[in-house]
Amino acid sequence: MPRAPRIEYENAVYHILARGDRREPIVFDDVDREMFVRTLGQLCVKFRWEVFAWVLMDNHYHLAVRTPEANLVDGMKWFQNSFTRRINVRHQLWGHLFGGRYKAILVEDESSGGGRGWSRYLTSLIDYIHLNPARAGMVDGGEKRLEDYPWSSLTHAYIRAPKSRPPWMVASEGFDLFGDKDTVSGRRKFLQRLNEWAAVENREALGVSEVNESNLQSTLRRGWYWGSETFKEKVLEKFGEKFDDSDDRDIQSSSLLKDHGETKAEKIIQAACRHYKLEEKELMKKVYGDKRRSSVAWRIWKESSVGHQWLAERLRLSSRANASNTVRLFEAIPERELSKEVRTWKKLKNVG
Repeated sequence: MPRAPRIEYENAVYHILARGDRREPIVFDDVDREMFVRTLGQLCVKFRWEVFAWVLMDNHYHLAVRTPEANLVDGMKWFQNSFTRRINVRHQLWGHLFGGRYKAILVEDESSGGGRGWSRYLTSLIDYIHLNPARAGMVDGGEKRLEDYPWSSLTHAYIRAPKSRPPWMVASEGFDLFGDKDTVSGRRKFLQRLNEWAAVENREALGVSEVNESNLQSTLRRGWYWGSETFKEKVLEKFGEKFDDSDDRDIQSSSLLKDHGETKAEKIIQAACRHYKLEEKELMKKVYGDKRRSSVAWRIWKESSVGHQWLAERLRLSSRANASNTVRLFEAIPERELSKEVRTWKKLKNVG
């Protein structure tokens, strides 16, 4: 069977699915599960991803995400490599955590053209993801309800007030897509609808929608998009010359020729020069006790997709290992021990 192509463009919406190697577990306890959520949050900050829904099961996960920049491949490479490395270190394992290639299916989002509105395909996907614990028999909508399963965006975002949600979750948009209000009563209504669905007997059908004779489940197995024929035609019109279902190469828009990670990192350096009122050559100097260069390295590592080797070369940090150590040590410094200007820099939002 040919591999599904990767199509990337700005503000694309995807359903991402990855399973454990040989369908074995990818998490072993709640510490691992918390690490998954933390790594997902770091992914969203570094690559500016927005998450409509997610669920973590023992041997796989689902994401419904929007990528404001055309960086699906870079983001997933960072995410799966980082999480695999962290699991392996914690459990003294070695080798692959995930089995084969992750699936990334394009999803039609009718709300993306300006203004929000009901999206048949995206809403069906959000429901499908949130109902995963019910399909697995872990909840039943009765005594064991969906809100009792703690490892999904339903419990981390959709039943919480906006202020208590992770900033990378776009649950308010999700409510708009369903035509619900992001209020106490609206959130209660949203949850009640899902629990009623979870209580049905046919678990295999939970959240598996039929839209215009297209089946979500069959799309997950064999398809490359979840949307209307019009959506498919638009994608093919844009990428048609490169599109070949038998081709293993990733399909990328011409805008991807530009390295988004390095562009972001350079903007952070420029912002740091303005903040610290220094010329770049002064900022890059090694001065004992001066944490300004370290603070720049820390923010670049946190908010862009560049690696330690790039940091080492660009910020004159000697080696990849030294760059990694610089970021790690700065992260551990208590805020009270930082100068006022470094504390201010650390708290700045939307840098670059």
